[in-house]
Amino acid sequence: MTSHSNSPQHHSGDQGAPATELVVDVGAIAHGGHFVARHEGRVIFVRHAIPGEKVRIRLTDSGDSSRFWRADVVEVLEASPDRVPHFWKQADSLGSWSRGAPPVGGAELGHISLQRQRALKADVLAEQLKRLAGLDLTTEVEAVGDQHDGGLGWRTRASFAVTPKGRLGMHAHRSDVVLPIKEMPLALTGVNELKLWDLDLSGIARVEVAVPANGSRPLILLAPEESTSPKRLHSILSQLPHHVSVASFDPSKGEVLQLRGRTWVQETAAGHEYRVTGEGFWQIHKDAPDTLVDAVTGYLSGGGYLQPGATVADLYAGAGLFTAPLADVVGVTGSVLSVEGAPGTSRDARKNLHGEAQVEIVQGRVEKVLHQRARSFDSVVLDPPRAGAGKAVVKQLMATGPRAIAYVSCDPASFARDLGYFHQGGWRLESLRAFDLYPNTHHLETVGLMVPAA
Repeated sequence: MTSHSNSPQHHSGDQGAPATELVVDVGAIAHGGHFVARHEGRVIFVRHAIPGEKVRIRLTDSGDSSRFWRADVVEVLEASPDRVPHFWKQADSLGSWSRGAPPVGGAELGHISLQRQRALKADVLAEQLKRLAGLDLTTEVEAVGDQHDGGLGWRTRASFAVTPKGRLGMHAHRSDVVLPIKEMPLALTGVNELKLWDLDLSGIARVEVAVPANGSRPLILLAPEESTSPKRLHSILSQLPHHVSVASFDPSKGEVLQLRGRTWVQETAAGHEYRVTGEGFWQIHKDAPDTLVDAVTGYLSGGGYLQPGATVADLYAGAGLFTAPLADVVGVTGSVLSVEGAPGTSRDARKNLHGEAQVEIVQGRVEKVLHQRARSFDSVVLDPPRAGAGKAVVKQLMATGPRAIAYVSCDPASFARDLGYFHQGGWRLESLRAFDLYPNTHHLETVGLMVPAA
């Protein structure tokens, strides 16, 4: 993996700074959506490449003291057979840099065939499991939903920045640069039909959009800049489509204020209706909620760990996606403890599970709730945020003596690290499934079944 340029070439780049370009051979994929190349012994994390290619790269982060450099591909000299034309002009590295600007983030594998994307994600998962949990295991990353849509049109939620000129935009990777956009091909048609890129959004720092897959009323959240007047906010409100709920929100305080319609959306999954507040967590892919509920209940019911009368816990429960189907199975003779840290989402869970006498909803940090009083469970569903559950929670969970834990993870590194903690405590990974719930990006979702080794 040596460089084929004798010395770095300097080209003037954006903002007038000289940009360094190199020619490199591309190696394996690494966790985070980039590929490993080397130049004179230094590791370079290259985005928008494919293993085996020879490419010209533009260094985007290359301090002399940096342990590694970062770069984008600007020209492909020897292409992989798995390279396809990028579906989104503004996320395509080759086209973007030829126009003198970086690509937007969020579709960093869009230049790779979907089949190869899933194979590369399987490589990342296997590498993390080997490195962090000492496990030799290869798991197929399963396709989800319609396979004829090119991995497009799946996002029910999208987050946008605003350019200095007040246009809807997105950030370049690891950058403060906001680039204007005119489409979001990964999102549901309903997101694109809002045509937010036609509006003057001056005075707004961030825009969040939720368009439920069931066709119910969309919600637009506006995060105003501190100096934005109520008058300016109402002028933006008057430009937005009338059928859409609109709220303002303060990300630092988690406060959502109604401007029009409601401050939540109505989602449907696993035969249940869920209300989810503006900034509350909900799975992004339109088919993710049902896919994950089926995987979790399949593991627990299939193994005999979930049946009428069972005592189960749903930790990091959000609005109750798993709590409701768990309550269906355990019935009135069983019990479900549902724990969520975010106050707004915990209120959602209360409303969503109102009238289910067997469900106890507790708002608070998982480690604190488990510490407060001794509990024992037949089985547990664990669906932590990207950072994972962590050592303290894993130890507490093992101490509650469940017969099985279904662990849902959106990050293979934190999942593998936590798996290592379970192994140290005498548990093992019984089964593992991986799902391509974020096509054309480097993310994947896993569902693992953990059981005591004895």
